[in-house]
Amino acid sequence: MISSIPFFLLLSLFPFLSSSSSSSSSSSSSSSSSSSSPQINSNSILVALLDSHYTELAELVEKALLLHQLEQALGTHNITIFAPKNHALERNLDPEFKRFLLEPRNLNSLQTLIMFHVIPTTVFASKQWTAAGAAVRHQTLAGGNGLSLGEDSSGNKVVDSAAVLQPDDVIRPDGVIHGIDQLLIPRSVQEDFNRRRSLRAIAAVIPEGAPQVDPRTNRLKKPAPVPAGAPPVLPIYDAVAPGPSIAPAPAPGPGGARRHFNGERQVKDFIQTLLHYGGYNEMADILVNLTSLATEMGQLISEGYVLTVLAPNDEAMAKLATEQLSEPGAPEQIMYYHIIPEYQTEESMYNAVRRFGKIRYDTLRLPHKVVAQEADGSVKFGSGDASAYLFDPDIYTDGRISVQGIDGVLFPLEENEEDSNTQKRTTTTTTPLVKVAAKPRRGKLLELTCSMLGAFGKVC
Repeated sequence: MISSIPFFLLLSLFPFLSSSSSSSSSSSSSSSSSSSSPQINSNSILVALLDSHYTELAELVEKALLLHQLEQALGTHNITIFAPKNHALERNLDPEFKRFLLEPRNLNSLQTLIMFHVIPTTVFASKQWTAAGAAVRHQTLAGGNGLSLGEDSSGNKVVDSAAVLQPDDVIRPDGVIHGIDQLLIPRSVQEDFNRRRSLRAIAAVIPEGAPQVDPRTNRLKKPAPVPAGAPPVLPIYDAVAPGPSIAPAPAPGPGGARRHFNGERQVKDFIQTLLHYGGYNEMADILVNLTSLATEMGQLISEGYVLTVLAPNDEAMAKLATEQLSEPGAPEQIMYYHIIPEYQTEESMYNAVRRFGKIRYDTLRLPHKVVAQEADGSVKFGSGDASAYLFDPDIYTDGRISVQGIDGVLFPLEENEEDSNTQKRTTTTTTPLVKVAAKPRRGKLLELTCSMLGAFGKVC
């Protein structure tokens, strides 16, 4: 049964519960808890940043979930913030790069970018900027080589390649904000963006014909050398289905010679993306706590398989009855029906249903398939009351795992009812045709017999 409060939420609340209990015991413990989590007053530089005219940077700080980390930094030292102007983020920034920063799976890159604009000390433009005209390098909260503070030929203040337009724009007792004309991009974030843009981080799988497998031994009839990065030669169902311990393994296990992908890291990334995206906590709880599907998916990705996960949101999972999850293996069977052994995006599925009407995708729950069709400009899965719409497209897409958010829980239809209905329709349509075709044939035979008997009587 799915708990009303996810496990990771209880872990996040545990420090606050422990600090509140310790503060009620004695005054000394309350002072220690306050020192571990400093209180930010209204005159702090962080509050000034959120209320300043640097609204684009303040919005990125909130989306990067860095408020708590910056509060901890202010508890130990003052800070200096280099804030880009709004037009530098709205007009002068590459739209693809901005889209890259706002994707949930690139949260680490966004945090590194924001921390690259913060120095853990107070540096005023009137003093402490340069030493005898030479550039001074300061470490940032993001680490790395830091920022170089100097002056150009005209005597204007510069930070790396950015010009300081408004030095000492906002001054507070715990820090200062300088306005700059462009965004400072660390090399690690730029390299990550280049890998995504050039598709070097995505392994393209070339479609090949199905291999010939001996049904007696479940081995390939003509084994061929598999190059590094190539897709697995056996179907995904042979890798998922457990077999006898004495039988030969249908696919190499984790850590084998053909393990070219880090499936565990990719599965961990997409689960963290679900949690940061919001609204899919129950799905993440099932994958991690109630089942071992996260480990199984990591093993499949490590062996070269690709997966598309149809993730029901929390509202859809809350509608499940207790009986639907209480039976042994029920959560696994439900999740298996929501995993497609193909790599599909929102664009590819929508183009397919627009062109072919209805598409039946294979699932890991054999032999059931999930039906997709176009409805109201989106993709609809299932039919009737057990249908679900593509609600949050492309939550996570890295070339091997694709996560598509849906607004309902899917269940396979009973195929026996469909077969019986088809047989009934066939019998009702064929029976009248047999009766109609038999009457004229019987009359012709009788007429032919009588004519032959009459001709025989005349001869006699």
